Amino acid sequence: MNEGAPREIVSRRSRPAKAPLSRDVVVSTALEILEREGLSGLSLRRVAAALDTGAASLYVYLANLEELHSLMLDRALGAVRLPKARSSPWRDRLKALLLSYFRVLYERQGLAQIAMSTIPFGPNSLRIWEMLLGLLKEGGVEDIKAAWGVDLLTLYVTAIAAERSLRRESGQVLRRVETALSTVSEEEFPLIFAFKKALLGGEGETRGAWALDVIIGGIVGGPVPHRSPRDSSRKTKARGGQHKK
Repeated sequence: MNEGAPREIVSRRSRPAKAPLSRDVVVSTALEILEREGLSGLSLRRVAAALDTGAASLYVYLANLEELHSLMLDRALGAVRLPKARSSPWRDRLKALLLSYFRVLYERQGLAQIAMSTIPFGPNSLRIWEMLLGLLKEGGVEDIKAAWGVDLLTLYVTAIAAERSLRRESGQVLRRVETALSTVSEEEFPLIFAFKKALLGGEGETRGAWALDVIIGGIVGGPVPHRSPRDSSRKTKARGGQHKK
């Protein structure tokens, strides 16, 4: 052996070095799994396996699966398009924002189902809430109605996105409804029989736009919420406790 010749160093690695873990990498990997495998294929163990690590190492970056869902949802909501100020009437901008919100939830497999059980508090979610509140206030909506209205609007859009996502993935739900309505008895259910075409009619976006108009109109023209007697009694008890101190 020639001692003067440089020694050849052979790597023991059979694959490239892993990218360092971070919360950003964990969330990105989880979204990729959701896109490929849906919500049923998403778990902390599955994410850890994709990152070539143990599930326990993920707890450095998040508390549990629920927090991961919240982070994933907020990341995805960054794709929601926020309307430019005063670019059109406030109602049109409000509906455009909610339609963009719907599309983001609907177009990524499993995301609407996550949104049904998760309340995100990240920067993207807060920007959407801020914009929704601002648009309702621009329309002259009282503070409490605007606050409760944001919850009502986002809940409706999320529920519709989840329903249509499940319908798309199963491909059976609507056909079963159509079959049931086509065989309904006119004698037993005369109104359903008479309205069955209307019950099944209307494109998705047409129905959705109509529903948003109804909800927004109700928020604008509906009554201002009042405190219930139970809320008032709680407030009185709290004040009484403070006086006793």
